[in-house]
Amino acid sequence: MPEHSMPLQNLPCLSLQGSMLSQAKRTHKRRSKGGLSEGLDMECTPTELIHQWSPLHKHQRLTSKGKENDGNQFVLARRSRRKRESTSYIAWDHLPDELLLRILFYIPLQDLLRMSTVCQRWRRLALDESLWHSVDLEGLNHMGPALQQVLKTRVRMLRCPRSFVEELHFTGTGPLQIVVMDLSSSIIPTSSLESFICHCRQLEYLSLEGLQLSDAIICSLSKNPNLLQLNLSGCSGFSAPPLADMLESCTSMEQLNVAWCDFSNEHVKSVVESVSSRVTHLNLSGYRENLTLDDVKVLVTRCPLIQTLDLSDSTLLMADSFPVLKQLKGLLHLSLSRCYHIHLAALTDLDKTFPMLSLLDVFGIVSGSHLSSLKKEMPRVGINSRPFSSIARPTPASGPIGHFMWNRKCRLRFKL
Repeated sequence: MPEHSMPLQNLPCLSLQGSMLSQAKRTHKRRSKGGLSEGLDMECTPTELIHQWSPLHKHQRLTSKGKENDGNQFVLARRSRRKRESTSYIAWDHLPDELLLRILFYIPLQDLLRMSTVCQRWRRLALDESLWHSVDLEGLNHMGPALQQVLKTRVRMLRCPRSFVEELHFTGTGPLQIVVMDLSSSIIPTSSLESFICHCRQLEYLSLEGLQLSDAIICSLSKNPNLLQLNLSGCSGFSAPPLADMLESCTSMEQLNVAWCDFSNEHVKSVVESVSSRVTHLNLSGYRENLTLDDVKVLVTRCPLIQTLDLSDSTLLMADSFPVLKQLKGLLHLSLSRCYHIHLAALTDLDKTFPMLSLLDVFGIVSGSHLSSLKKEMPRVGINSRPFSSIARPTPASGPIGHFMWNRKCRLRFKL
């Protein structure tokens, strides 16, 4: 019989203790879990048997995410499905109005206007009256539409000096909430000014310096009984009777500036006879021959609390006015600049005539060496230290101008 057809039991490798194949089968029956390593680790185990009992080869899972294809071999890996993480933020739409208003409080004016165009809710919040408490529009040209919108936000402090306002017809029906307003040296039509001044009832500080006014505007001011400081310096266009009515209605007036207005002697008499007895600062300069000694007597009798008085450019006043002014026991600052009929000799004893006097302005009367001599005669009085009057002015010339008015700064400011 050929060798390759030898019976299986005569094979050399299987003659010892029976067949290894049968042994491996018996071992597999006895051990249902594992236990294959003892039979398979023997050096006489056939290669086919090892392959038969070896577990299927599994590819190792890649641990680095996002780098499956960094090598030469392309691997298609399936990422494990992650659980959706709970979000820890809150959407803007879920925030209450109170919190959003607090955030918008720190937004500049231009950005606030842009935000008002996003949606209806943001428009309502961006135009909330709590954000528009004080607005500064200085430097804004053609500010008619902007002023119209600002007035609708129930603003309380409005500053827009040296501005140009085209035709403006305020269409509001209710009273405005403006308390402090500065329109000094602005270019604004009288009719436009009338359209919103007539809605003001709570004014306390107002400057209309250099504007063309009307009797209707002056009558509207009389409806503000809490008016404390009024600056009408350089104004024109109104008559004496409405002026008298307005001054009699504003009984809380403390500072009044009516310097260099287009006044006649009748206007001057209306001021001295009707101004509040509580006034402490008064500027009546620039009336040359329209202010007389009799007017000064009426004024001193009516307003004994005056502390600062400016009678500059009153050419009819002479030294005989000093005994009249002496009745003002609390006079601190007296301006008599360019009152040319007052001689130098009459000024040397003013510190004795007015024991409380600390400031004296006599520009145009005393100069040069005479000024030095006068300062030596009255060492405790500051002479010619205030070239410009600050009575009822929103930004005094002696202090920093900045963007303040009556020592208040507006929160929203237009930036060029």
